[in-house]
Amino acid sequence: MIIYGKQVCLHALEKHDEKIRTVYVAKKGILPQALYDKYREKIKFLESRWAQAMSKGGNHQGLLLEMSEPEPVSLEQVREGAFLVILDGLTDAGNIGAITRTAYALGVDAIIATGVKQLPLAAIARTSSGALLDMPFRIQHSALDLLNELGQRDFVSYGASMEGDAVESIDFPPKRVLILGSEDQGISKKIRAKLDKTLSIDMKRTFDSLNVSAAAAILIHRMGHATK
Repeated sequence: MIIYGKQVCLHALEKHDEKIRTVYVAKKGILPQALYDKYREKIKFLESRWAQAMSKGGNHQGLLLEMSEPEPVSLEQVREGAFLVILDGLTDAGNIGAITRTAYALGVDAIIATGVKQLPLAAIARTSSGALLDMPFRIQHSALDLLNELGQRDFVSYGASMEGDAVESIDFPPKRVLILGSEDQGISKKIRAKLDKTLSIDMKRTFDSLNVSAAAAILIHRMGHATK
């Protein structure tokens, strides 16, 4: 996959050298000397127009990488976690990237994207500022199968919903799952029927709803503190 942008590329170069195939440089001095020396044999210099083409018009900031995609976390590793996030039909790379960045920073053990066959991992890596490269992440078609299995392992499932109980009022168990619905449809009816509880965020002013990534940040922060 091709990722671009100074912050995410420098993160990948510093932390994931085993995945780097080619370093494309289109701006003089963009690489710190230590990284330039480390990747000297993999560096290729590009004219700006070619870099622009590779980034499909995105803001590459003079640095692009060709690297292998992150390996999906195994189901066994998912089961061993304590705090999981399931994305039910989310497809927007910006939202998924923001959720991934928050989840990694606040201690989520794994993210599982369901209801989709594939996702633009390069775009998610970029919008997550590289957190996708560190966050255990898996794409699995059926959320129902996963929830059934996690339920048998004592996980309690919570879905984000405007009609749910206020998140501030709930004491969370050690093994918990947060399910976030798609940007336009929310959590699907089949998944909603399998939830143990639904959560809401207390709004101080009347408004339809928060963006899914903003809501996720609030819920993940609150759910990060297990009390039982």
